[in-house]
Amino acid sequence: MVKFNCFHGRKDVALAHILAFENPSAKGRYLMVESVAHYSEIVKILRELCPTMKLPEKCADDTPIPPKYQVNIEKAKQLGVEFTPLAESVKETAESLKEKKFY
Repeated sequence: MVKFNCFHGRKDVALAHILAFENPSAKGRYLMVESVAHYSEIVKILRELCPTMKLPEKCADDTPIPPKYQVNIEKAKQLGVEFTPLAESVKETAESLKEKKFY
């Protein structure tokens, strides 16, 4: 079974907490999903950003990737959240890992 994952930037989540705390009309749940992606998409982004990073050649699961599903994030946007694009979040994470000598 091919799995997709929902990705979000840590700064986006922190900001959403602040915005929800400061907004008296905020209530309920807010979906903090910038994008839905297969791990192969993350690996592709990393290959472009960090060509020297050791990455798998292919995903462990070779089954065809089904269409992505959509997540309604309008409620979070109405709160004032502006989502960081996936590639930018991956870049920030890779730079942080490199800075800390984790790769």
